[in-house]
Amino acid sequence: MKKALHIAKNVLTWLIVVLAVCMMIFTIVSSMTFNRVDRDLFGYKAFIVLSDSMSATDFDAGDLVLVKEVDPETLKAGDIIAYQSTNTENYGEVVTHKIRELTTDAQGNPGFVTYGTTTDQNDENVVTYDFVLGKYQKNLPGVGAFFQFLKTTPGYIVCIFLPFLALILIQGINSIRLFRRYK
Repeated sequence: MKKALHIAKNVLTWLIVVLAVCMMIFTIVSSMTFNRVDRDLFGYKAFIVLSDSMSATDFDAGDLVLVKEVDPETLKAGDIIAYQSTNTENYGEVVTHKIRELTTDAQGNPGFVTYGTTTDQNDENVVTYDFVLGKYQKNLPGVGAFFQFLKTTPGYIVCIFLPFLALILIQGINSIRLFRRYK
């Protein structure tokens, strides 16, 4: 019975170590990669969906979308793309919307009319090729919300600080026990 309890304690300790290290790695990766237009992970760029503009058909706020860089000339109506917005209300933010049609902007540059499927209204500006970040490949439901939580103070405390604190306490108790045994 004592040996089984010792094995269970060791397994629990290692599970906490693995969990804490994974959370730390995920936090570092998410802060350095997600929502960064200049970074990719295994050839994919990852963006956290901030609104429900595509929730009618494809993904929701809080999902993590993965996009792959493509030649904008290969895109067609119906494709979902991620792009840097030039609209006045969200300038510079990454938006992932569906292409309604191919067109040109006022200067004659080729681009796309995009829209969110929830409102079915066209975005304010034409998305020209140089603002396209990639074509939508996949979404991971809820993962973006988790990474947003990790970036907050409560998320750091719950997912990183508390597991490491538990490890420190467990090792402190083990050290006291060993000290008493050898005393």
